[in-house]
Amino acid sequence: MAGEEIIWTLPLIIGVLVLSIWTLIWKGIGLYKSARRKQTGWFIAMLILNTAGILPIIYLILNKGKRV
Repeated sequence: MAGEEIIWTLPLIIGVLVLSIWTLIWKGIGLYKSARRKQTGWFIAMLILNTAGILPIIYLILNKGKRV
């Protein structure tokens, strides 16, 4: 029984770890750029909501041509 638990638990742990790193990278980039542009609404939304990197990616796409 213990071996079967390890077989499905290890991929789950690796998946959560990969998703966490993915989210951290995109959230960091989005928070940095929104803070530099003084866009408080976007900054607060990205800080509070955990969307697996989707919200920061949307922000970066919508604001990619804007300068600070």
